[in-house]
Amino acid sequence: FTSFLHLLGTSEEVTPPVQQCFMVPRKEINMVSDMAKWKRSQAYADYMGFILTLNEGVRGKKLTCEYKVSEPIEKLVALLNTLDRWIDETPPVDQPSRFGNKAFRTWYAKLDQEAEKLVSAVIPKHLADAAPEVAVYLKESVGNSTRIDYGTGHEAAFAAFLCCLCKIGVLRVDDQMAIVFKVFNRYLEVMRKLQKTYRMEPAGSQGVWGLDDFQFLPFIWGSSQLIDHPSLEPRHFVDEKVVNENHKDFMFLECILFITEMKTGPFAEHSNQLWNISAVPSWSKVNQGLIRMYKAECLEKFPVIQHFKFGSLLPIQPVTS
Repeated sequence: FTSFLHLLGTSEEVTPPVQQCFMVPRKEINMVSDMAKWKRSQAYADYMGFILTLNEGVRGKKLTCEYKVSEPIEKLVALLNTLDRWIDETPPVDQPSRFGNKAFRTWYAKLDQEAEKLVSAVIPKHLADAAPEVAVYLKESVGNSTRIDYGTGHEAAFAAFLCCLCKIGVLRVDDQMAIVFKVFNRYLEVMRKLQKTYRMEPAGSQGVWGLDDFQFLPFIWGSSQLIDHPSLEPRHFVDEKVVNENHKDFMFLECILFITEMKTGPFAEHSNQLWNISAVPSWSKVNQGLIRMYKAECLEKFPVIQHFKFGSLLPIQPVTS
């Protein structure tokens, strides 16, 4: 994959992008045989390029390190803070079933209604036409309101949302670390709160054979953060003390902490795949393995990708370059 960097403007550039016809993204993957179109698409190349560019951008860096925070980044955090506030304003309802609290639908309806307005507050006036297209990815990124579930396909929609903001020039090269550490990390916090508050079901869970019930990307970027760490090795992440002392610096350990809060019993039993990963000798091997696993288990799985939407920014058309 070519680096996504060529698509990101540097901060010196202020030329607005070429006049583009934006469109409301739609489903294109309707049958298993359509998966070949997805893998050849410009959308797949750009999405994967974006993930890998950020993977390099956070390599060896702590969540708590210093990095540039631009105005669009601040606005995205404010958007996520709004979603968080709405959770507080929409408490779970009393219902017979334990999982899938119906109050999530009320919360979601608010996002559905306000998404374009929220996105318009993040993008400059001259790009106002892009808001309906970009807002679709935001709406898709928080879970399914019918099934009250959440999974890696929803997470991918949030990455696609950020990718689109890069493609229209709102986010730039020097925003890389802030995209992961400030925006994506805040997104994770809000999603964890949604999962806990409304007892959301994992979407398309593979049970103990999956990496995690809900997320994947923070394990990829989080393992990159730990590459060449002087003392923390993969075997250490199953050690409770290590996790408690270092989770504020590393996304990977923050994920482990959340799993141990949500699940009971021996780690090797409830999170078998992660337990196996703790035996891998180096973080760079873990990182490469997770990227391969992400492609195979998420991006190449029809049940996940059938929900992905394609527009002018992430087109279904085959790669041109």
